[in-house]
Amino acid sequence: MNLPKINLDPLTSENSALILVDHQVGLMTGVRDFTPAELKHNVVGLAKAAKILGIPIITTTTSAEQLWGPAFPELTEALPDQEWIDRTTVNAWDDERVATAITSLNRKKLIFAGVSLEVCAAYPAIRAVREGYDSYVAVDASGTFNQTKREAGIQRLVQSGVVVSDASSLMVEILADNANPKAMDMYSVLDMDWATLVHQVRSSVNN
Repeated sequence: MNLPKINLDPLTSENSALILVDHQVGLMTGVRDFTPAELKHNVVGLAKAAKILGIPIITTTTSAEQLWGPAFPELTEALPDQEWIDRTTVNAWDDERVATAITSLNRKKLIFAGVSLEVCAAYPAIRAVREGYDSYVAVDASGTFNQTKREAGIQRLVQSGVVVSDASSLMVEILADNANPKAMDMYSVLDMDWATLVHQVRSSVNN
């Protein structure tokens, strides 16, 4: 099988953007591949890390008042000044406001996360590849409703040329250097066990 060519240039704060799709209360209640607490932890950590690293964030919901409710409170609290684009289209990219928000950033590499993984995250991520972007999905910040959907969704992403990874690995790649002044704050919001070790590395380098 010939897989699409993937651009493996590193993610950086200058070339990346994060798109969070439909982390809504009604959808979150049906997620079965993560516990609600674990998924919330991963999504909030990703959002906070992106803010610390200066990565632009786009957030969108589907029919928040009619169908799935608002984004879950922990996420809206983590992004207090964020504009949420509420739409009706299944594929977020098919909403002109979302498409304009993405293209106006002029960022080559797009990181997606959403509920559900195989629809809300996958459809715009696959569209991004077709539009010539380098597309990534943070699968641990993207829940779904059963294991079959998760496995099929990941398979389709890979077949379409989307890079599949976890949220913290993507953020660490963007950080690039543990001596970066933002490192300790980033590791802390990701709640990574080795944050104390990073602080020690920074201290030894500075001394």
